[in-house]
Amino acid sequence: MVHIERVDLNLLAPLAALLEERHVSHAADVAGMSQPAMSRALQRLRDTLDDELLVRTGRGYRLTPRAERVQRQLRAVLPRLEGLFAPEEFDPAGAAEAFRVAGTDYSRVFAPAVFQRVFRESPRSTLHFRAWHDAIYEDLDRGVVDLVFFARSEAATVLHTEHLFDDRFMCVLSADHPLAGRPEITMEEYLDATHVIVGTVGERQTAIERRLEGFGTHRKAGLTVPYHSLAARSVLGTRLILTLPARLLGEHRSDPGLRILPAPEEIRPLHYEMAWHPRLDGDLGQRWLRDTIRAVTAELPEPDPSL
Repeated sequence: MVHIERVDLNLLAPLAALLEERHVSHAADVAGMSQPAMSRALQRLRDTLDDELLVRTGRGYRLTPRAERVQRQLRAVLPRLEGLFAPEEFDPAGAAEAFRVAGTDYSRVFAPAVFQRVFRESPRSTLHFRAWHDAIYEDLDRGVVDLVFFARSEAATVLHTEHLFDDRFMCVLSADHPLAGRPEITMEEYLDATHVIVGTVGERQTAIERRLEGFGTHRKAGLTVPYHSLAARSVLGTRLILTLPARLLGEHRSDPGLRILPAPEEIRPLHYEMAWHPRLDGDLGQRWLRDTIRAVTAELPEPDPSL
């Protein structure tokens, strides 16, 4: 970089025009400059390159050998520089991006629809969905993943976050549970009970635990499982209470062995978001992925109001 640091790169366009046109006035017209400005640019270029570049002959100007070599190099270099500094475009149909996202199994509420739309609109791209773990935000910082889905209480503040949708927590009990006949569960009854904990971060269901910590209390864990999908049928025939987002209840709504009640007001609702590192803000492929996620989640139906 020793030589380029002493060069005014604004001279590249006048240089290319002068070498192509071999005439100061014509080069000025091509470069959109006045003739005196082009004349000054030519003198600066001669000083910089220590060469006359253009030499007057009886038939006009001719290029020096150095100028001919420079012209050949410019014809190769300038299109690359133009591509380097031109505004980027993103065409999903022709792109071959490798998108890396992460979340818990709650993402099944919307992620399959996201995957389908990505492959429909960008068939050459790939998606890598990683399991949630305790160091997921460090993975975002290190560039191991591009985007994560999370409940708001779990977010790291250095990230850029965006709200996607809301859900509400419901309690799932065995139909023969002593509280199964109640229209709702009070906070006192909830805290007195023994619970199934879906360990989304370590062995904590953080969207709930952090709410309870705000009240200076916590739940009694009888069973801890890593996945929401494993949890619901684990309460059958027990005195356990499972707390799930309503959008995950699915077929459990009609299971005669289960009873579904609203969770206490103190632990509702759930705010679901996506987060990414600020360095990916301007990446066109990542912008398109985020737009796709926004479009899919905007189409999600609301949870069954009868629950």
